[in-house]
Amino acid sequence: MTIIAALGCGMMAGVFFAFSAMVMPGLRRAEPAVGLAAMRAINLAVVNPAFTGVFLGTAVVGVVAAFEGDPWAWAGAALYVLGGIVLTGAFHVPRNNELERVGTTGHWTRYLREWVPMNHVRALLSLAAAASFTLAALD
Repeated sequence: MTIIAALGCGMMAGVFFAFSAMVMPGLRRAEPAVGLAAMRAINLAVVNPAFTGVFLGTAVVGVVAAFEGDPWAWAGAALYVLGGIVLTGAFHVPRNNELERVGTTGHWTRYLREWVPMNHVRALLSLAAAASFTLAALD
């Protein structure tokens, strides 16, 4: 379970990193209406069994691995649940929903300013979780 949790966290860190390093900078370079439309389409497309399974399944597997008792696994579970699940639900999803409702180019500028830095945090916390689960697997 610990190795699966490490791999899931690593995969999610990669997804979040890809958004921070490529997707969002690319959308920022596009005309605001184009970037906005693309992000709205991405937000709809991300709700699918493959992404949801890895995103939520990693949290479940991580918590199960933590109950095996290793302190590094507990750290990994806490980091991923906080950085991946809680931050997404409390910060990113509301902004994604607001982008869908409001959808103006002026709002797009604010969205980028708020959404992207917190996505960096998701990537870093997920990577730290992957490292923690890796250390637990090595114990």
